[in-house]
Amino acid sequence: MAVGDKIAELRNRRGLSQYQLAKMLNVATSTLGMYETNKRKPNVEMLEKIADVFDVTTDYLLGRDKADTKNPQNDLSRNQKLVAYSIDPDISDEERQAIIEMVQAAKKFRRRI
Repeated sequence: MAVGDKIAELRNRRGLSQYQLAKMLNVATSTLGMYETNKRKPNVEMLEKIADVFDVTTDYLLGRDKADTKNPQNDLSRNQKLVAYSIDPDISDEERQAIIEMVQAAKKFRRRI
């Protein structure tokens, strides 16, 4: 799978529009669209930004690593774990992981402001 395909897949998995992701990356929507259609390749700095937004490695984006995420359980603060596990004890592991990812994304977004 090409870099652009992985970016689009990760964006869709997170429920983000191209506009939202482009804004997070500080690029034009058309630039992001060209990345996703593999008409343009992101430079190293942009790959790092994209990897940070999705909490994946640049190796994953480049197809060198099959694991699509870093191990989020090891990177969570105590408060993040409390939020993820206390929202509803009956939610599925997939829903809990989505909450963890949202908390991490919000934390990264806040750092950029």
